Amino acid sequence: MFDNIKKILIIKPSALGDIVHSLPFLAAVKEKFPNAEIDWVVAHGLHEFLEGHEMIDKLWVIKKDLWKKPGNLYNTIKEINNLRKGLKACRYDVSIDLSGLLRSGIITWFSNAGIKIGFKESDEGSPFFYTHKIHGSMDIHAIDRYLEIAKFMGCSIEKKEYPFAPYDPDPPILKELPPEYVVMSPSAGKPANRWQAEKFGRLAAGLNLPSVIISSAAEAGIAKEVVANSNGKAVSVAGRTSLKSLSALIAKASFFVCNDTGPMHIAAALNVPVFAVFGPANPVRTGPCGTIHTIIRKDMDCAPCYAKKPCPNFRCMNELSVEDVFRVIDQKVGKS
Repeated sequence: MFDNIKKILIIKPSALGDIVHSLPFLAAVKEKFPNAEIDWVVAHGLHEFLEGHEMIDKLWVIKKDLWKKPGNLYNTIKEINNLRKGLKACRYDVSIDLSGLLRSGIITWFSNAGIKIGFKESDEGSPFFYTHKIHGSMDIHAIDRYLEIAKFMGCSIEKKEYPFAPYDPDPPILKELPPEYVVMSPSAGKPANRWQAEKFGRLAAGLNLPSVIISSAAEAGIAKEVVANSNGKAVSVAGRTSLKSLSALIAKASFFVCNDTGPMHIAAALNVPVFAVFGPANPVRTGPCGTIHTIIRKDMDCAPCYAKKPCPNFRCMNELSVEDVFRVIDQKVGKS
């Protein structure tokens, strides 16, 4: 079925961590089909992380965050129609939906590929658009789940490689930082996954190494609160890094302390030791992948939590003390 494959489309628009998780899949597919053209559908803003990638021939950049805004309906219809026409004209042999949502399922259908692959457990009716539905266990890491599709395509999945797009290893912002430092990422996509910024600050105050606090510009207030509680031991670069300069900054860190957030997966892929604070999320599925990383969490019967309604008190996060996290880091790296 996969003989003479010439054009492949990967559909994984977001989020940052999920795109990092997809890199081993990209590497496996490129190894199996070295002469095939591989294109990727990615969300605007995250596209820069993949720009210039030697394994990707074309990025289809979509402004998906605007698609839900009624005031942008005209532009959304125009963009979707242009995407449909463009994908159809490319005559893909295979399209792979790694997102498993209605939007990504429809994009898979737009590709008009003879082989359309996705997970049979996908949400929002997206399997309706696939010609081949692959079982992807929800009890394994997301990376291994994606590699199940690579395996179905005949790819070797013996190793996990993280081919990054090229980036400057010494961006100008590094000149402002000390030669040795810890990176902290106190943001999180969901409030339930967020250990308090004040606690990150107190943790930074107790470490021998200075801490560099990263976040988006929109969450700069969280980074500011960390710095305010760090007793002068932390500096914020919130909103001042591109995704590529962020990778360079993380690559030079002694270790990385974070919530369950996208940059955590950049650190794990770059083999920087991660100390990840987890609450309701399941680290088996979405934790840092690799044996050098450490999950720090409060032992509770209710975690991981898959409740549809948010917990009223976030006990799993609120009851995790600075001393708890400090102790684990000290035992592992002695940087306290």
